[in-house]
Amino acid sequence: MTLLTEFKDKQILVLGAGITGMSCVRYLSAQGLYFAVNDSRPQPFSAKYNEHQFREEFSGASLHLGRWDSELIANADIILISPGIDRAINDIAQYISADCLVMGDVELFCLLNNERINQVDSNPIQILAVTGSNGKSTVVSLLAYLANSLGVNAQLGGNIGQPVLDIFTKETTGENTCLPALLILELSSFQLETLCSMQAIATSVLNVSDDHLDRHQSMENYQCIKQRIYPQGKLAIINRDDKGTNVVNKSQPVLSFGSDVPTKNQFGVTQINGKATLAFAEQNLITLNELPLAGMHNALNYLAALALGYSAGWPLTAMVNSLTGFTGLAHRCQKIISDDGITWINDSKATNVGATIAAINGLAQILTSKNGDKQKLILIAGGDGKGADFTPLIDPLAAHVSQVITLGKDGDKIAKLAQKVNKVTSLLAAVKKAKVIAKTGDVVLLSPACASLDMFKNFSDRGEQFIAAVTKVTGAS
Repeated sequence: MTLLTEFKDKQILVLGAGITGMSCVRYLSAQGLYFAVNDSRPQPFSAKYNEHQFREEFSGASLHLGRWDSELIANADIILISPGIDRAINDIAQYISADCLVMGDVELFCLLNNERINQVDSNPIQILAVTGSNGKSTVVSLLAYLANSLGVNAQLGGNIGQPVLDIFTKETTGENTCLPALLILELSSFQLETLCSMQAIATSVLNVSDDHLDRHQSMENYQCIKQRIYPQGKLAIINRDDKGTNVVNKSQPVLSFGSDVPTKNQFGVTQINGKATLAFAEQNLITLNELPLAGMHNALNYLAALALGYSAGWPLTAMVNSLTGFTGLAHRCQKIISDDGITWINDSKATNVGATIAAINGLAQILTSKNGDKQKLILIAGGDGKGADFTPLIDPLAAHVSQVITLGKDGDKIAKLAQKVNKVTSLLAAVKKAKVIAKTGDVVLLSPACASLDMFKNFSDRGEQFIAAVTKVTGAS
């Protein structure tokens, strides 16, 4: 009996009608299944739908909005829950029956894909999977770029790109008859909470730092959730610089990367004529100053992508030759064009402490001295800290940051950690203050160490507003 055959006799509930929830709706509907959809928001849909349009397109679905429906939850045999919804909240947890199967869209995708693995006449999709507190999107996007350059039919999914179930929906409806050979998955801790059936070529935890503790409660629990990825892959790819990425099962095959000189069959960084160089074992690959993304944190991102590609059998030389064409992602240590001699950097995606520390330390390694004056690094930070501990910022702030400009809900908490601080109430005011402080050659970094929702729609909105403010204040065209 196939999974879908079993689904036909079950009470199915989709919890959440956002991007992920709607991908579940499309898939279930394409299979001709009957199901219910529940969202606590009165209007969860994008501009594409209103409630009437939803009911017309998905006639097999009953729709329930405005509150979590305890009766639907209690009667469900299968719950497909969106990653942004915490199943532990009282309005949900107390009503889930003991024999109810709760899963996310990625878990359902993997179960369906596993059936293909066991079918002789079917084409399963191979998987490379990445998680971590920081750098996930950069690494998987670089990996997808390398795949394209090598002619590999790969697709991004999970926490980036299109929802994974849409791959099978399009196959069912005939919209796409050619499935990708490889799925490159970016996985958040929220997605990993409901994932246990993935069979990947390789999996990686890039790093582990304080994040989402408002949901996960403790670093120990957060780290355990991240490490759930390892048993779901044949090969574990770990970061030697971060003990939090180590595998629990010591018998699992491991490939590693780090900022130190690599040993046999490992990736790392070596010095050649005073230049930091990516390396694999004794093979020197490319110097960091030849690569578009600066800083040691990005060197580790490059190495992680190379290790993942290597695990899939991609030629190392061909991957290295393609690295220089990847210029990075928006809002991730993105340089803003200005004509005032100041380097303005938009790192709005740094929504946690670890990301900001990585940006500070990474940029500190490229600051230079001229005429006896070292370039100064000015940091703009603050927002909603999500219950994070900001104290790890103390040392990098003291060592590398000349002044801090704070704003947002938890800006005052960051302000207490630095010696030279300016407090402002808006991003425009922060840019104006930085413009007064900075001199030609200095670096102004927006790296908030916080989520954006206290003041902005999302981190992208925050980044765009920063770019607009810099353009306005500097008079750049």
